[in-house]
Amino acid sequence: MSPKIPLSWLQLTREKTRLAVALSGIAFADILMFMQLGFRDALYYSNVRMHSSLIGDVVLINSQSNAVLSMKTFSQRRLYKALDLPQVKSVHPIYLDYTSWRNPVTGRPRSILIFGMNPEVNVFNLPGVEENLDKLKLPDVVLYDRSSRTEYGPIADSFNQGELVTAEVRRRKVKVAGLFTLGASFGADGNLITSDVNFFRIFTNRQRGLIDIGIIKLKSGADANQVAQQLRSYLPTDVNVFTKAEFIDFERNYWASSTAIGFIFTLGTIMGFIVGTVIVYQILYTEVTDHLSEYATLKAIGYTQNYLLVVILQEAFLLAVIGYLPGFACALFLYHVARDATLLPIIMSYDRAIMVIVLTILMCFISGMIAIRKLSSADPADIF
Repeated sequence: MSPKIPLSWLQLTREKTRLAVALSGIAFADILMFMQLGFRDALYYSNVRMHSSLIGDVVLINSQSNAVLSMKTFSQRRLYKALDLPQVKSVHPIYLDYTSWRNPVTGRPRSILIFGMNPEVNVFNLPGVEENLDKLKLPDVVLYDRSSRTEYGPIADSFNQGELVTAEVRRRKVKVAGLFTLGASFGADGNLITSDVNFFRIFTNRQRGLIDIGIIKLKSGADANQVAQQLRSYLPTDVNVFTKAEFIDFERNYWASSTAIGFIFTLGTIMGFIVGTVIVYQILYTEVTDHLSEYATLKAIGYTQNYLLVVILQEAFLLAVIGYLPGFACALFLYHVARDATLLPIIMSYDRAIMVIVLTILMCFISGMIAIRKLSSADPADIF
């Protein structure tokens, strides 16, 4: 015996044009949700890459600082005071600031983020930093982020070809002595790393006793959460004390709740869900309306309302799964295009892929539950 073809599948495939329209609408809704979630996650991830790269266990920042985008300085004495705790192994100040970088080819200025550090000890777990630390001891030398946007000029290509690469930073000529990899973010399109001495040569208006980030390395076996709690009680309230994980969450929460960007991407995802729900509802409602007499006949010969409900929900499930596939494929392509255009980490993740297909199934089920109300008017008496 040949296997029975489900009634739900027969209903969907009877009108090929209508099915194509429904699948296109679901795919469009999925693409919209994928892109909004992709940009949102890229926003969060790109802005905490520096935080994740820090080689340390506890972090100090000014209590008035909201994010790297708007850092406030604090006295380095707060950082060195942490050495009073026996669990602390070493402390390391980091300086950062935005300034103008002039494209060496076009001469156009563009804002760039510069990190200053003591080149004797590496505090960044980034490719290209450790092997170039000694070069930072030379005057007016910087490391350039090879993942910076192309508007800064062909710096990485020129350096890889063995050319001498120089540029003007805050009206001071600097030499690119090496490359590292961090990546662009919503807060900075490009990055430089230099020594603390060179940092103050560039930013002549900065006071040497004021730092932006304090990194604390602990001795082996020390508990970061316990040390952070002790430091909160020990240090004045003009500094915030975080473990490394808390520092990452602090930055992510800023972009998620204190800026309009996170809200916009979340709203876009909700709008995609609503659009998909409306499209699927229109398709299923039309499907039910066109076959109302058939449904009434099924009722007349003994099929229950629950059976018909299952048929509609099966149609919704099939639409969700089949429509998801082209939406997923298009999203992969658009991620690639957006990643090349923006240099942001827009990548597909398993969590996001699962989240969107769950939302798609939920979206179609909600549409099916609304459309099923039309079946209540399918009275067998009306066709006899």
